[in-house]
Amino acid sequence: MKTFPKKLQDKLEERKANNALRQLGTQNELIDFSSNDYLGFSKSETIFKNAYDFLIGHNIKQNGATGSRLLSGNHPLYTIIETMLLSFHNSEAAILFNSGYDANIGFFSSIPQRGDIILYDEYIHASIRDGISMSHAKAYKFKHNDLTHLDKMLKRVQHDNVYIVTESVFSMDGDTPYLEGMSQISKKHNAFLVVDEAHATGVFGKYGAGIIQNLNLEDDIFARIITFGKAMGCHGSAILVSESLKQYLVNFSRSFIYTTALPPHSLATLNSAYHELIDTLSIDKLHKNIQFFKAQIVKNKLESIFIESHSAIHCCIISGNDKVKSIAQKLQDHGFDIKPILSPTVPKGKERLRFCLHSYNSENDISKLLQLLVTFVT
Repeated sequence: MKTFPKKLQDKLEERKANNALRQLGTQNELIDFSSNDYLGFSKSETIFKNAYDFLIGHNIKQNGATGSRLLSGNHPLYTIIETMLLSFHNSEAAILFNSGYDANIGFFSSIPQRGDIILYDEYIHASIRDGISMSHAKAYKFKHNDLTHLDKMLKRVQHDNVYIVTESVFSMDGDTPYLEGMSQISKKHNAFLVVDEAHATGVFGKYGAGIIQNLNLEDDIFARIITFGKAMGCHGSAILVSESLKQYLVNFSRSFIYTTALPPHSLATLNSAYHELIDTLSIDKLHKNIQFFKAQIVKNKLESIFIESHSAIHCCIISGNDKVKSIAQKLQDHGFDIKPILSPTVPKGKERLRFCLHSYNSENDISKLLQLLVTFVT
């Protein structure tokens, strides 16, 4: 067998030198301020039991999907769940994917065509960037949440098919663009607006339906991407679209066509999680914790290092991989599960601690956490 390629080893050594080498961790018993399980649904016994009952009620005793949806994997639950999703999210159609990454890869690699233009927020998620890189369209980034810059770029490109891409909650900053203004700009320039709602689903709007619905912008959006591995506590993703766009994705989205479908249990869990959204008080508890966390930032005079956010994601800028890893470790040593976000995941000099808030975090834990942070950053 050949030795490990030198080019690959050199890249690993560079990561080590920059103290940025990624490694798989293990689950721990620390107080959770790092997971995307905003509502605690991933550990809900109610959701688990109801999913089982749903399968039994539909006489489904099947472990796997057996194939792609276009072959043998399109079991009856898909119709039930997609119909539920389009109703819940006020969409003409919905199409399920195996993950948010699959959805973004499948959408952006197949929808924009050669000669089309994609304008994307500079902080857009890696999965969208990867999908764009697989497209034959030309792509340009605009300054983060800067509608003036976006408007200038739209005037410059003046093309028949322009796609504007943003997120309703950005995963590394936790902030939200001015979506009403972005919608107006897209209509003015006859562009197609695409919004990833991964970190808004289950968190914002009535019953957690998302920011787009909360703003009544559903009819202005070309496509919404929602994911279920975060607040929904399960697995999979969906794109909310028109019937014509759904038909196109079924025919041309490679990450949809060439993969084994989700197993019935994943869809049963998703169905149970959506019913729990309607009945739960967890969303209210989450927002109370968000407000309390923000108040504690002010109380501890930490505003200058935190990015403004009204979401469940709050980030504290601490420049340098070594420094941010050191402070994260100190917080972990005191029992809090806090993860550092390193360059190159974020730009050099913008390294940060990322605090994910949950409905089950206590005010006492939030207070202690930020009091500790003060001692480590001052």
